[in-house]
Amino acid sequence: MRAVVYDEFRAPPAVREVPPPECPPDGVVVRVRATGLCRSDWHGWVGHDPDIRRPHVPGHEFAGVIEEIGSAVTRWQVGDRVTAPFVCACGQCPTCRRGEHQVCENQQQPGFTHWGSFAELVVVDVADVNVVRLPDRMSFDTAAGLGCRFATAYRAVVHHARPSPGEWVAVHGCGGVGLSAVMVAVAAGARVVAIDPNPAARARATALGAVAGLDPADGPGAVRRITDGGATASIDAIGGPDTLAGAVAGLARRGRHVQVGLLGAAASVPAQVISQAIAGELAILGSHGMPAHDYPAMLDRVTSGELDPGRLVAHRIGLDEAAAELAALGTARIDGITIIHPN
Repeated sequence: MRAVVYDEFRAPPAVREVPPPECPPDGVVVRVRATGLCRSDWHGWVGHDPDIRRPHVPGHEFAGVIEEIGSAVTRWQVGDRVTAPFVCACGQCPTCRRGEHQVCENQQQPGFTHWGSFAELVVVDVADVNVVRLPDRMSFDTAAGLGCRFATAYRAVVHHARPSPGEWVAVHGCGGVGLSAVMVAVAAGARVVAIDPNPAARARATALGAVAGLDPADGPGAVRRITDGGATASIDAIGGPDTLAGAVAGLARRGRHVQVGLLGAAASVPAQVISQAIAGELAILGSHGMPAHDYPAMLDRVTSGELDPGRLVAHRIGLDEAAAELAALGTARIDGITIIHPN
């Protein structure tokens, strides 16, 4: 099969012919019809996850058609249209038995623990736990963003930020996760402030319903002025110590901060974040994807038209373009979701 491969961290990725994956007894092989280009893939490529074994094929949010099923799989058939969360749970550990598959103790992640979806084929382990059936009318392009960015943002807003109608939510970073968070928070009735250095990304956020778009250079004081004293909840959808510090500084007392963006291997939490959390009795929460068993409620809201993640797709490219686009993610000004078509 054709796949994007890199041999070492930061080495130029390239499209190559590689052996197709073997189907595990409890898993499935999916023919990838669409896969998202995500900043997490860039974090892996630069070495922020040193456990990635090289050579490596990135890619962790995808949609496609089941091509092969393992002998122990009972719920799926060849030809089913599917996606999967980027965290594939074991289904057996104590955490999974509590239903918290998104933080499974033995999780597998396509594109990180094994070869991913920047390829014609990808494996999903423990398919009866992790595979998600797609609605018949949902396009593969729309579904590809669900496995990571949209589902991650959905859970970050609905389960962690928990805005009530009329409350203020500040979304820091308006790439795929941030724009998804804007859409979900607006649907919840929240008033949203979107913060991003890219004017095009701010414009896309306001088109999705954000009340205002700010440049991070405006500082947390601008957020506090717009929200009359601070946001009830903030979401860092891009990552980085400065973004985290600005998001927390823009919160009202007793506010909730949700950290979604990765900080990077060398980053540390600024001391003032902890000081402000103590003084304001702030809650600081991590959010790490969404388990497959929670997808039906989200998919119902998508198929009803209440949420429309297809609006977030801004660019479509082929596999040959994906290698260069991956390497450029560290400096690119992201505006919406880029979808790769491997086939």
